[in-house]
Amino acid sequence: MTDQVILMCGPAGSGKSTYAKRLERAGYVLLSFDAEAWNRGYRVHPVPADAIQSIHDHLQARLKELVTRGARVVVDTSFWSRASRDRYRDFLAPLGATPTVYYLEVPHDVLLERLATRTDSGPNDVLVSPAQAAAYIDGFQRPTPNEGPMRVFRHQVGT
Repeated sequence: MTDQVILMCGPAGSGKSTYAKRLERAGYVLLSFDAEAWNRGYRVHPVPADAIQSIHDHLQARLKELVTRGARVVVDTSFWSRASRDRYRDFLAPLGATPTVYYLEVPHDVLLERLATRTDSGPNDVLVSPAQAAAYIDGFQRPTPNEGPMRVFRHQVGT
């Protein structure tokens, strides 16, 4: 069975964008929060709250259009809180789509190492200070099975 809508979920540095690009090559339409923020000129994280809302509004409008056409879609953003995941579930319910959360579980030390090597070369390589990285990791709310369909991808050494 193929998941129609995938919500990529994990802290900064977990590999969400890399995995989402694999799904895109497999035929999914990729909707990326970071790419949209970058295209709008946001080069520093966190993005201002009003811009966050505007970007999510844009992604959801595009998501509605794609789901209505029957496309397979992957939404690449952190979905760091249950509330953020629930907002997308609630948005998709009237469209008859139940998203599957793809949670990338990566150890803290690996996340910090990956973030430390960023060079600010593009939307998936935005610099994150050590303090901001720690805040992102500490504030992340891990998804649970009672939220709905979910797949967990655990970090393997060397990946």
